[in-house]
Amino acid sequence: MTTELRVLRPAEWDAWYGELELAFGGAGEAPEERELWQSLTEHKRSIGAWDDGDCVGTAGAFTFRLSVPGGTLVPAAGVTMVSVAATHRRRGILTAMMRRQLDDVRGLGEPLAVLTASEPGIYGRFGYGVATWQLKAEIDTVRVRLSVPEGTEKIRLRRVKPADARAECEAVYAQQATARPGIPARRPGWERLPVLDPPADREGASPLQCVLSERSGEVVGYALFHNKASWTAAGPDGTILLQHLDALDPQAYAALWQFLFGIDLTSTVQVINRPVDDPWQHLVSDIRRCNVRLRDSLFVRLVDLGAALEARTYRTPVDVVLDVEDTFCPWNAGRWRLTGDAKGASCKRTEEGADLALSVRELGSAYLGGISLTALAGAGRVRELRQGALAEASSAFGSDVAPWLPHGF
Repeated sequence: MTTELRVLRPAEWDAWYGELELAFGGAGEAPEERELWQSLTEHKRSIGAWDDGDCVGTAGAFTFRLSVPGGTLVPAAGVTMVSVAATHRRRGILTAMMRRQLDDVRGLGEPLAVLTASEPGIYGRFGYGVATWQLKAEIDTVRVRLSVPEGTEKIRLRRVKPADARAECEAVYAQQATARPGIPARRPGWERLPVLDPPADREGASPLQCVLSERSGEVVGYALFHNKASWTAAGPDGTILLQHLDALDPQAYAALWQFLFGIDLTSTVQVINRPVDDPWQHLVSDIRRCNVRLRDSLFVRLVDLGAALEARTYRTPVDVVLDVEDTFCPWNAGRWRLTGDAKGASCKRTEEGADLALSVRELGSAYLGGISLTALAGAGRVRELRQGALAEASSAFGSDVAPWLPHGF
């Protein structure tokens, strides 16, 4: 029986999304969560695999603009909702969907495709490389103290209902979007995602809470969090579950952390997803009692290699010839001369001798500046063909701030 691959029809969404839920365990989602994803689904960018009328595979993409080094927002396909039915594994359905999707992304003129992976080993064969990390932590607020900068006391904090603060939070987020590589500029409708709060997902914690930080009546930061109460024989032992925090300056940032540390009847702040260079790590008195750990986050795939490398700037001057392997998108394979600096870049095909040899996967990992080419070379994944080229390129690809994806999609 032949499996048909086609663009998702609006009337098929329930069956299509139901197959996705089943592939991820079958528990289903709260009605409000399901409604949000239905409203955000771009049907023309979503595909399904169908076998005799049954959906057996799903894949979609969101239209994003992704912040890259230099502060530019680059068109990118946010690959999402990928699944294959357990009954149809090992039949090439995932490969067919990835092939169709990347061809479509190229046809739309988007230089990049990005995704988060349920399992990190899946997408490397399609040219995706892990490019950002997310920091997790459990901070012991009984033993750990904060040292906040001067002026923090001038920040006013105001508690509001999360749904009532969507516009203020989104305005702060939008100002942060170009300040750090890896952050997607959100389209209308996405402001609902941070305040989505299905009761079934709270696991005994409070409804979502929101605190705004203000200076002279202007909102300059916000924190979204849950409070999970707990008691032991010794007394209260609650946990603050931090979901999102953004601020426009050090004082507004520190004031929000100071508030979270001081909430009554709690002894822990649980950090779910923060950048690896998040400044709170330099405010605390004892980083060992914060139980810091890392996890892979955003994977990047260069779909149009030349356009992607020209879209960002470079921290130091660079002039190297890259010999790139790309079996899944062969239009990227071959030698490219990259020249660039902090003002801009050019990346064109060349017949000159190569300085570095690597695959498109390594370029995806290094693209946002969070993983160095030198580290990849140490693992044997980048080969230096001209002495000094590795150090030159690795320094140029770096970023002054760590790239970060603040939310999933």
